[in-house]
Amino acid sequence: MRVLLTLPPGIHNLEIYKIAGMRAPPLGLAWIAAVLERDGHKVAVLDTPTLGLDTEEWLAEVRRLKPDVVGVSMLTPTAPRGYRAARLLREEMPDVTLVAGGQHPTAMWREALESGFHVVVMGEGEQTARELVATLESHGLDPEALREVAGIAFRDPREGRLRVTRPRPPIRDLDKLPWPARHLLPMDRYTLFGKPIRVAHVMASRGCPYGCMYCSTSYFWGRRVRFRSPKNVADEVEYLYDRYGARYVVFADDELVINRRFVEEWVREVKERGLDIEFACGARVDHVPRKFMKFLYDNGCAILYFGVESANQETLDKIGKKIRVEQAVRVFQWRKELGGRAMGSFILGFPWETLDDMRRTVDFAVKLDPDYAQFTALTPYPGTPMFEYAKRHGLIVDWDWEHYTTIRAVMRGFTWTARDLARMIKYAYRRFYLRGSFLWREAREGRLGYVAKIVAREAASMLGAAIARPLRWMTRRG
Repeated sequence: MRVLLTLPPGIHNLEIYKIAGMRAPPLGLAWIAAVLERDGHKVAVLDTPTLGLDTEEWLAEVRRLKPDVVGVSMLTPTAPRGYRAARLLREEMPDVTLVAGGQHPTAMWREALESGFHVVVMGEGEQTARELVATLESHGLDPEALREVAGIAFRDPREGRLRVTRPRPPIRDLDKLPWPARHLLPMDRYTLFGKPIRVAHVMASRGCPYGCMYCSTSYFWGRRVRFRSPKNVADEVEYLYDRYGARYVVFADDELVINRRFVEEWVREVKERGLDIEFACGARVDHVPRKFMKFLYDNGCAILYFGVESANQETLDKIGKKIRVEQAVRVFQWRKELGGRAMGSFILGFPWETLDDMRRTVDFAVKLDPDYAQFTALTPYPGTPMFEYAKRHGLIVDWDWEHYTTIRAVMRGFTWTARDLARMIKYAYRRFYLRGSFLWREAREGRLGYVAKIVAREAASMLGAAIARPLRWMTRRG
């Protein structure tokens, strides 16, 4: 079959893309594309934000490709444009089967089906998409055939009912998947602040065992962590090193260092192949002993990303983070002693906290003194316990999914308003980035120009810059 996998059109104009100034390949779509290609289907991928496609340009591409199936991957802030695209295609190309996938449709499958999609792929997509396309090829949208495909939701036209099939178990052996089909992506168009970068985005594992109440990862990928083999990941990195000139690896895993043995074996594989690379990855403050942190920095780790979230231990316990405040203090002290780089992430807007609690979290970020800090507004994403909590207590004040970027405040707390939270985000960035010690450090290392751009922007823009700047630093050699 002719299958088009795409992100929604026009999303390059959304805050999450405009502010950060960077583009990353849609690995999820590329992975599904690779599986479908292996089965002999003709697949195309449209990375709409990287290509800058508006709705009319996207429609022209769809007409040109003449697909039998269009699969649209959506996060919460991109869902409204995905729904609009589905309604347009239903009018223009009524014979095309429309499939929704990604984190938002998985949680809001009824909404997706009622917005024009024929089928929703729920959760991890490769094996479900493979079976679904084979079923569509043989039986079309026959409801009896679709009921045999695990992990989907669809509308039964005979009864007008929405149906959900049995859950699909997670893929146990990720090594059996082909590598993402990067040959279908505009690899020469991935940029940071408009400049070509040579960064390889790689995912070595899926799943997170912690289930923090605000994070959708555990509820999309599952609570069981599954790792690819170190050799398989090293093979992929070597291919990207040779084929695309990648010299930096950004791991898209939520928490790579949960498996120290994997990291150590992967580092050994890379060194034995003579690959001169640096890498960045996420970590938890309770998973990085000093000795292991030194190992990471000594073996090419350019920056570690730590989710600290709050200075309030009661909050950390309540959200299920399962870390201690003193563990964060210890880890950032080790990072100073070892001379490595680290970024800290902090969430403002837990509804039970006060504005003073939030200020203490900002003060805590200053005390830890990471190289960079990211402050985000707590956002109740569908599919998370926080979403249900916020709904139950009537805290959501903005139901426009396009605003669910962690940049805007879309909910209130018990003692503060969404406007208060927006002001607190701005205060946090100014408090952290306008410190004399920080400015002196940036000036000493020749990066003060970056800070000037940050200071000149509003809080949302400062957030985007803070997210992007560690990658920008990593690419300064290239």
